[in-house]
This record gives sequence, structure tokens and C-alpha cells, in this order.
Amino acid sequence: MTTKKDYYDILGVGKNASGEEIKSAYRNLAKKFHPDINKDKGAEEKFKEANEAYEILSDSHKRQLYDQYGHAGVNAQAGAGGFGHEGFGNFEGFGDVNDIFGDFFENIFTGQTGRQSSKKSRASRGDDLQVRVTMTLHDVLTGSQKTIKVGHTKICDKCTGSGAKHGTSLKSCHQCKGSGSINFRQGFFSLSQTCSRCKGQGQVIENPCENCHGQGKVRIQEPITVKIPSGVQEGTALRVNGAGEAGNFGGPSGDLYVVIHVEPDQKFERKDDDILIEQKISIAQASLGAEIEIPSLEDHVILRIPPGTQTGTVFRVKEKGIPHLGGRGRGDELVRILVEVPTHLTEKQKELLKELAKSFGEEKTAKDEDSFIKKVFGK
Repeated sequence: MTTKKDYYDILGVGKNASGEEIKSAYRNLAKKFHPDINKDKGAEEKFKEANEAYEILSDSHKRQLYDQYGHAGVNAQAGAGGFGHEGFGNFEGFGDVNDIFGDFFENIFTGQTGRQSSKKSRASRGDDLQVRVTMTLHDVLTGSQKTIKVGHTKICDKCTGSGAKHGTSLKSCHQCKGSGSINFRQGFFSLSQTCSRCKGQGQVIENPCENCHGQGKVRIQEPITVKIPSGVQEGTALRVNGAGEAGNFGGPSGDLYVVIHVEPDQKFERKDDDILIEQKISIAQASLGAEIEIPSLEDHVILRIPPGTQTGTVFRVKEKGIPHLGGRGRGDELVRILVEVPTHLTEKQKELLKELAKSFGEEKTAKDEDSFIKKVFGK
């Protein structure tokens, strides 16, 4: 390619720029305008200009000729073949292309970081598993021990996880020579892709294990005992280390997560570590007071009802709730009182209640809206 543009202007550097400044300027332009990256119109032309400028200015002899005689001093050096991006491998001035482009192009073409080999490590951790265990509120109170059957993989006993038949070993992949990647050149770029034969492992199994068919692990059903502490909440996840899927090629096994589901109880409702219960009492008990027996999670307790207790009143029975998980003490039992109104009365009972209403100063009949009888019986 013939150009009249100043090479220093193309790279955006001064005439006294050092070799490192020239290299850095060229590297930035190459990133920006390389045809495999930038598809904008004119990008390839700018890429070629940058290559031509760098080819001259990175070579001390050519740069000296250019500084003295301009383009005329280097036309013979450049030749008539141009500076297309297909033929850069023969330019003496470029030196080590990897040194120029570093991690940038290696990341683009190989998906790897820096100059690490694309060969993958065969060993990898196994997947985690999750199972659900159902408990009652009474199980939560005391804690329990559950034995559950878990389907998971384990390391094959025959090949000890290698995947190769007993007595044989893994072989280096002849396609990639054990590197895990195939390298080739496009122009002066070294490109790399994962080896299709060994899937980037660098080794292949020529004689697979008959027990695991080359997988290095087998699937089993295994009983696993889990100790569940008292006080666990709905959705608590307990981890059993190493009880998940087996690792690959010697990698560690994953973990098993046991997720707790607490069944609803017919009597008690749980709120954090407290339990709630509704208890019915009679009008007489509410009016005169009483001592009543109420259920708890473990047994029965005596609750004192003071005279004049209204429906909806909540009493707290200390430390009759759920034990605190991982700590000391327990929650409480909360008892909500419901004053039960009788629905069937004898004539004598009705007369007695009417007398009671009169004693409260209610002279109205049962037909009046504010009467005691209507409040109690809805009549």
C-alpha cells in the first residue's frame, strides 16, 4: 500500500517517541481497528495504515531512513506487496506478536486468561443435592434423627475414579499432544481452540472401565442418617458434607442439603418460637374466674382465669413453646380466650338470666336492641 500520511501521525506519537511508546500506540490501534473485531467501514484501512507505520517505526534502521528521507527512504523496504492483514508473518520488524498484543488477543481467540494453557484440570467438585424432610411440631420440640434414602453418584470402586479399565491408564491425546487445545495461525495471529477429541482434558480413555463405562463414578441409593436439632424452623437447610454427587476425576464430592418442612398442627399455631392456642371458657368461668387445664406440647398445664375475663384476652404461659435453635431457653405458649355463649337454654336458665339482667339494671325486654339477653344470646 502507498500512503502519504505521516507515520508518526498515524500512530499518534511524536517524532521523539520511544520504542515502548510506539509499541503501545500501535497495540491500541490494532485493538480498535482489527478487521476480525471492528466491522465498520474503513476500519480495515486504518488497521493497515497502523501496521505499515509500526513496521517502519519499530525497526531502528527503517525509522532512521524514514526520518532522513521520508516515504522515499522506505518505499523500497516496504515493497509492492502491501500490508494486508493476511501476510504479516514475514515482517521482520514485528518481533514477537504475542509480546505486542499480550492478553488481549489471546482472550479473544482462546477464551483463556493471559498465557495460561487451555488444558483444563480434569478434577472438579461434584454437584450439591437437596432433599426434603417432613417433621411434626412435636419432632421440632425434641429434635429427631431421620434416616433418608438418597440417590447420588459415588467414585467407582473398580477404577477409583479414573474411568479407565483396571490395569490400564489414561493416554495423552494424540490430536492435541496432551495440551488440551489445538493451535493454528491466521496471518501473524496464533489462534487456539479446545481439542474436540479430549474436550480440553489433554488425556483420553482408550479402555473404559466396564463398571462405570468410563465415567469414573456410579449411581447408588444410600441411606443417610441426619440428626435434626430441636427448634428448627420451616425451610431450615441442614448440610451433610460430602453426601452429594461424586466429584469428577478425583475431585471432592458435593454436599447434601436437608430442607425441613414442618407440618401444620391441629391444635397449635407456631409464631417464631412461641406457640398459640385458642381456649374456650363458659360465661360463668369468665365472670367468676376459674382455674382450667389447657394442653401444651408436652402435657397439660393449669391456667388461672381471673374474674371478668373478656373474650379475646391472651394469657402467656412462660417457656412452654419451642426451644431456641442453637441457644438456651424456650418460647412461650400464648392462650387466647374465647367466651363461649350457650346456644340452648332451658326455661329455668332463661328466667335466671333475665333476673341477672334486671340486677344489672337492665329493665328492657329481650326485644330491645341493648338488652343483656340480646347481647349474650343474639335474641
